[in-house]
Amino acid sequence: MSDSFLIVGLGNPGLSYEGTRHNIGFDLVDLLAKKLNVSFREKNKLEGYVAHTSFAGKQLVLLKPTTYMNLSGSSVKKCARYYRIPSSQILVLVDDVDLPLGEMRIKEKSGAGTHNGLKSVEYYLNSKDYLRLRIGIGDSKQMKLDEFVLKPFSPEEKDIIDDVLVKGLKAIEIWLNQGIIEAMNFANKRVKKNLGEVK
Repeated sequence: MSDSFLIVGLGNPGLSYEGTRHNIGFDLVDLLAKKLNVSFREKNKLEGYVAHTSFAGKQLVLLKPTTYMNLSGSSVKKCARYYRIPSSQILVLVDDVDLPLGEMRIKEKSGAGTHNGLKSVEYYLNSKDYLRLRIGIGDSKQMKLDEFVLKPFSPEEKDIIDDVLVKGLKAIEIWLNQGIIEAMNFANKRVKKNLGEVK
């Protein structure tokens, strides 16, 4: 089996999308690249920005597709094929409107739900074997979903999201060091809003 792992942040390219809820996957993979002291370079043939590094004895490929969200799978497939990385060693970082703000979940072999980016990844890989790290971006309430996901976070929400991104980095580190079960045990705790505790 390949010793390379692919970590994909989903989002939309361009300044107009920076800081929006739909781009939290980009935000987390950017933070990971910063922590690992690597830079992204555009790879047109892979339809994305790519960075390479190593961590915990593993070769890492970081990817930000430039295809826009709904066609993300095309870039993921090309990158996985180019670096010969199996679906089981791909982690996709993504926003989730069905999770409360401030929570995250790591899932394996689960469905794409309503997320068009994950639907695209599943379609192009022809597999559900990849891992997903979903980050709650809040409830869309009365707003149309396609409008809500393109809204920036409020200052109060941003404080929560900054903490979640740090937790996301830790979850990725645990996954690479200890495996998926330990990462899920760490990441999938529910937040008790009233007490500020976890269960």
